[in-house]
Amino acid sequence: MNESREHILKTAFVLFLQKSFKEVTLKEIVEKSGLSKGAFYHYFPSKEKLFREIVETFYFSQMKIDFDSFRKDSFHGFYHDVIRNSVMKFMDLKEFLSDTNDEDDITYFTLVLDAVKLFSGFKEQSEKMHAIELSAWEQVIQSALNRGEITSKMTALQIAKLFIYSSDGMVAHLVMEGKIKEAQNEVLALYDGLYADLKV
Repeated sequence: MNESREHILKTAFVLFLQKSFKEVTLKEIVEKSGLSKGAFYHYFPSKEKLFREIVETFYFSQMKIDFDSFRKDSFHGFYHDVIRNSVMKFMDLKEFLSDTNDEDDITYFTLVLDAVKLFSGFKEQSEKMHAIELSAWEQVIQSALNRGEITSKMTALQIAKLFIYSSDGMVAHLVMEGKIKEAQNEVLALYDGLYADLKV
């Protein structure tokens, strides 16, 4: 990626995290980036186009998980790989931004809601990625049920939703409390507890 373009994306994203899409002005982004107006507009003709690229770069890249690279022979191993990968990606993003603190993380969620309103296709793209995630979990859980690693009266899909949605809720609460750094340990403890109840 072009260095100036990346600098603008990073600068604007930090501002959006500190305030919100509506509150941040183009003038403020241009000033904070340290570039001339002409140089800025060369890359991004509007705040909406800039915001869309930020969403593509920092939201969808975070959500893209290569589930095929995770262990399939053990449900226990699979969810450990998922947690490690997801938390690592989020912490890498925080390190890249460097100008944000844990209280800014809540704005990450509000930016997603802004994106749903502003961009056609965003909701559908998110839903597609969630469907891929759910399918990957369901397949691994079904395999674990078939070979007797775990047992339950619930279906593989119900168990997948239990794991995914409970961790989504937990992470949202940790973000609101400014405790995102505790996410890995908290989610892992939750998953281990659920797994212990399912284990044969």
